[in-house]
Amino acid sequence: MGPEALAHVLRPLAATFGAEAATDLLVGLGHADDAAVYRLNDEQAIVATTDFFPPVVDDPYAFGAIAAANALSDIYAMGGDPLFALNLVGFPDDLDAEILTEILRGGAEKVREAGALIAGGHSVTDHEPKYGLAAIGLVHPARIFTKGGARAGDSLVLTKPIGTGVITTAAKAEQADEADLATAIASMMRLNGLAMRALRALGTSLHACTDITGYGLLGHGWEMAEQSGVAFHIFAGVVPLLAGARGYAAAGFVPGGTGRNRAAIEPHTRWVGEVDEVARTLLYDPQTSGGLFTAVAPEAVDGLLAALAEAGVTGAVVGRVAASGEEGTGIVVEAGTGNG
Repeated sequence: MGPEALAHVLRPLAATFGAEAATDLLVGLGHADDAAVYRLNDEQAIVATTDFFPPVVDDPYAFGAIAAANALSDIYAMGGDPLFALNLVGFPDDLDAEILTEILRGGAEKVREAGALIAGGHSVTDHEPKYGLAAIGLVHPARIFTKGGARAGDSLVLTKPIGTGVITTAAKAEQADEADLATAIASMMRLNGLAMRALRALGTSLHACTDITGYGLLGHGWEMAEQSGVAFHIFAGVVPLLAGARGYAAAGFVPGGTGRNRAAIEPHTRWVGEVDEVARTLLYDPQTSGGLFTAVAPEAVDGLLAALAEAGVTGAVVGRVAASGEEGTGIVVEAGTGNG
């Protein structure tokens, strides 16, 4: 569901969901974030999230691993460590049950890689396969990452390249290069745990964080900017792309979610310089199991990039938060690299 449609559904329920102020629900529907957070005591809070979707790749094992990594990413985006997860399954009666076995094996092995456990789940009969997790983690109540909190002058850092939407769309049309698809699958299967731990080590120099999924880089960037009350400047020339992504976008392999993202976010976006249509498409491209996107104090960026590299994660500075006194909330996409 696109961001505008979801907001329309939830708006009439604001009062119903608003009874959280006097509770230990630290993050709920009051401000949309990546997961709910409920305080247990002064040292521990539960992080809870859920995510599931139809296959984005043909290989059942890879699909299961990708779906699990995608769901666990919301735990990491809040600064938490996964504890356990429950499988969520929809599966047709007329498909070979061994396919579901492989999906569940991929998910279980990815959850185990995260240091967590599969503890149960639920399945229903559906006309097409769907898989994901309800995931539970732990976080310190005083060290929660949230979408709000970006500050004037912060650097914006992304921990995975984008382009999974156009690549998987090309793959469904049997037009994706095998190597390009393999690279995209490896990226989607990669857990965000190492990136999260590098960010958590920053302490108070980390100001805001989310993960890049269905609303694309600009959609999730807008959520952060709006909740922080600032404007984000994205430098189109330095946003990392998966191999082949630009070519597939130029060839028209564009998922339907791209148009929904554009319709929702374009009114909040200003374009500066010559940002071509292909680049715009990719900035709206819906991602599956994308990287973490974070606002970091500028003096901490070099140390963060070094820590990410040491952990085998490629971090990239893709923008900045507007300086104090500049324009209000929104997204400004600038052509080039932001280096003048």
